[in-house]
Amino acid sequence: MNTTSSYRVRVMNYAHHIYVSGVTNWSEALKKAWTLYRLAKGMRKGVVKFYFEKVDGSARVAYGTLCNLPAGVTSRRSATKKPNFGTMCYWDTKKNAFRSFRVENFIAMAV
Repeated sequence: MNTTSSYRVRVMNYAHHIYVSGVTNWSEALKKAWTLYRLAKGMRKGVVKFYFEKVDGSARVAYGTLCNLPAGVTSRRSATKKPNFGTMCYWDTKKNAFRSFRVENFIAMAV
């Protein structure tokens, strides 16, 4: 069984989760899912500024990355984990710690 999936499958999984949460219609869910894909792709290349809504309703500005992480923070040895399409995890460069947010609360990515 192949454990890797194409980027289209990942985008559709994000869109499905956003749509099922009841926040928006399918068209808006797909737009948000593609933006989340671009966000993750950008974070693998460097630091990206983006916005999301916190649980209390206020907007949060975050600077996150998924590349050049400090040594030892991602060492899980041979453990594999099923991907979670309900949240997106990132390394916060201001707090120097892992953070995450719900994908349906994503607002925008700064240009």
